Amino acid sequence: MKIIPFYNNEKQLIKKAAAENRQAQQALYEKHAPKMLSVCRQYINDLHFAEDVMVDGFVKVFKHLSSFKHQGSFEGWIRKIMVRESISHLRKQQFVVYDDDIIERNKDVDTYTSELDVAHIQLLIDALPTGYKAVFILNTVEGYKHQEIAEMLGITESTSKSQLFKARKMLQEKLKQQKIIGYGTK
Repeated sequence: MKIIPFYNNEKQLIKKAAAENRQAQQALYEKHAPKMLSVCRQYINDLHFAEDVMVDGFVKVFKHLSSFKHQGSFEGWIRKIMVRESISHLRKQQFVVYDDDIIERNKDVDTYTSELDVAHIQLLIDALPTGYKAVFILNTVEGYKHQEIAEMLGITESTSKSQLFKARKMLQEKLKQQKIIGYGTK
């Protein structure tokens, strides 16, 4: 018996899902859900809340699927929705607290991360205060500029820079305490 793939053309799959074809929507969900849960999990410590946010994000994906113009990555389009849903969740929970200190300079630090595993790094990031963590993930992982982060979070650009600086400093201190970095740091 030969196995025939359900849809091998993602563009066709997206069109069918936009036309409310439940099988096509399920196929898109199954294809992208693991990565999108990981995106939500970067912002939200509790796995159950992250799953809820991801599901809410997919509801928005399917609701607005007809607005996807097939210009650029579909996965990137979904990812932006998940990031915004995660931030929205954090705002609703009133966990995000920002500090308006302005810090002008960053320190370069030599880090030795070859021995770190992803789970350990995620635990260190999870331990950051939520405001620091959100800015850190948006800038360092997602690649957003401070101006974009400020608009998304409703903060000033200088607050975004300050939060990133403090998040990096806090991570560096934790790594030093665990003797993961230390030699060659400034």
